[in-house]
Amino acid sequence: MEPVITPNSPEASAHQGKRRGTSPWAIGMRKFAKNKLAIASIIFLAVIFLICFSADFLTQYDPIKIDIRNINQAPSSEHWLGTDKGGRDVYTRLLYGGQISLTIGLSITLFVVVFGTLIGSVAGYFGGLVDNLLMRFTDFIITFPFLIFVIVLNSVFTASGVLTLITVVSVLSWGSTARMVRGKILAEKENEYVHSAISIGCTPAQVIIKHILPNVISTIIVQGVYLLASMIVVETGLSFLGFGVPSNVPSWGNIMSDAVSPEVIEQQWWIWLPAGACITLTILAINFVGEGLKDAFNPKSLR
Repeated sequence: MEPVITPNSPEASAHQGKRRGTSPWAIGMRKFAKNKLAIASIIFLAVIFLICFSADFLTQYDPIKIDIRNINQAPSSEHWLGTDKGGRDVYTRLLYGGQISLTIGLSITLFVVVFGTLIGSVAGYFGGLVDNLLMRFTDFIITFPFLIFVIVLNSVFTASGVLTLITVVSVLSWGSTARMVRGKILAEKENEYVHSAISIGCTPAQVIIKHILPNVISTIIVQGVYLLASMIVVETGLSFLGFGVPSNVPSWGNIMSDAVSPEVIEQQWWIWLPAGACITLTILAINFVGEGLKDAFNPKSLR
């Protein structure tokens, strides 16, 4: 005979909890949805992505082709944001440059989060010799002279491009994420649910993927959001210094590199100000999203 479920029974409470979505993830997402600044930032970022990746439909100019007849022209009805020292439409370069900068940031972030989570999970779960070896390698990556290596690489391989930049920065940036994930795995693997999963015959991969990672995924997502902002800044800085995206490829960093003379800064503001504003607002929006997620998934707020 089936048990009778009364309104005050544990079965009824569990059922109501599932129906109302009282899991930590559901609680965190509901709290995040109430953060107006974070939601507004997501909408802003969505608009930025949509505009940049719709550049083919929003402009008729070539972002690379030089036009000596229209050098350093002020904003007009023909060129909404004017032209640069090569006669190229600044608005067009801003959109295509956004594609490059955002793609680089997203690509590096995806690799770092996935690879860092893999290394950190393996090291934290198995411990012992595996942990020691992986963490010594991670320490080497963290302490490696990143900027010097990028400069040397660009000096040796003069034809290096966007893919080279993504590869180099990705390979040298996963260390902190791996250490963070390792710490979380070390704390979680001592819980009873992990021992229960092991006792019923779950493999290490199943324990990590199905049982441990779901409990630390919110922290990894927050880390990834902050990392995205950092990687966009890295691309911008390297390209501004001439060690990032090739100068013939538009990116927000390359556009900003045109503002190296007082004349351009003072008299030709349309060349650098739009790119500077896009970089600043995009980084702020990403950080606002990160702060919103961090507050929403704070363990104290989920109780």
